[in-house]
Amino acid sequence: MSALRIIGGDKGGIIIHAPANLPVRPTTDRAKESLFNILHNHFDLENITAIDLFSGTGNMAYEFASRGAMHVVSVDLNFNCYNFIKQTKSKLGLGQMEVVKADVFKYLQKCETTFDIIFADAPYDLPRIPEIANIVFDKNLLNPGGWLIVEHGSELDLSKHPRIKEMRKYGQSTFSIFF
Repeated sequence: MSALRIIGGDKGGIIIHAPANLPVRPTTDRAKESLFNILHNHFDLENITAIDLFSGTGNMAYEFASRGAMHVVSVDLNFNCYNFIKQTKSKLGLGQMEVVKADVFKYLQKCETTFDIIFADAPYDLPRIPEIANIVFDKNLLNPGGWLIVEHGSELDLSKHPRIKEMRKYGQSTFSIFF
């Protein structure tokens, strides 16, 4: 089992024990804390809608929900990840969370909802990571003032995308922020 910690909000400090057999690499506490410090300076997290793509353990979705997001969608294709997130959502009483079992790329193509924050943390070896920003902007999935945050391996360079605004590197991980 790997342990995850919700850092802030009304569920802050809760430790979640994810089964070891989940095919995941959760965002580190340090990177997550840094990202949420940035987000707090730009958003009222209690009045946003967010989506956590390639949700894995649900780590980021729980963080958004704990901090009062009005609606949080968690999307993952893996059946075990999907079930774990649904169980954890229920245990924590996170009624504003919606858990979806789907291929992220197909989900985005069909999505008719817009979000204030779209967070995507695909497997670092996934060759389609650069497509995420194109789909989000082609489909107009961000609300005015919204952000797309793509977490990826630091060796991947997304800086040439016309909507990139900022890149933050945390060890082997980078957050590319688009708006």
